[in-house]
Amino acid sequence: MEQKRIMIMGVGNILLTDEGFGVRAVEYLQARYTWPENVRLEDGGTQGLLLMSTLMDCDTLVVLDVVLGPEKPGTIYMLEGEDLRKSLSFRDSMHQTDLLDTLITCSMAGHDVQAVVFGLQPFDYHTMQVGLTPEAEKLLPEFCTKVVAALAERGIATAQPVA
Repeated sequence: MEQKRIMIMGVGNILLTDEGFGVRAVEYLQARYTWPENVRLEDGGTQGLLLMSTLMDCDTLVVLDVVLGPEKPGTIYMLEGEDLRKSLSFRDSMHQTDLLDTLITCSMAGHDVQAVVFGLQPFDYHTMQVGLTPEAEKLLPEFCTKVVAALAERGIATAQPVA
C-alpha cells in the first residue's frame, strides 16, 4: 500500500504582522523537526489558486494559518469541514483566492485532498510590518509542539526533534 502524501503548508502574508504566522510556523517546523519522506513542508504565502499544482500532489493538506474565531488572541484552533472558512486562507480576504475554492477546483479536476487547519487567533493582522507581534512570536514554539502532537495522535504524520 502506498503511503499518503502529506503537505504541511504555512500560509499568510508576512508583511502584515501576525497574518504571516502560518509561514513562520512552517519555517519553525522545518528547522526543528525531521519528517518522513512522505511529508513535505512548504511556504504557501498568499498564492491561492497558484497552489493548485502543489495540492494535486498531496492526499492530506495540513494548513498553518491565523484563524478569526470567537476566542481571545493567542487561542489555538484545529479546524476541519465546515469550520475551514474561519481560517483566513479559506475565506476571501488577504489571500488572492480562497484556498477552499482551490481545493474544490482540485476535486473537480479529479483529486480530492483532505484538509485540516491549525491556526492561531492573531493579536494584530492589520499593521504593515514584517515580523510577528511579540505575543505571537512567544506562542510559536507551543503552537508547533501542539501541531506535531496532534498530527501524531491523528496518525497523519510523525516528526522527530532535530538533535
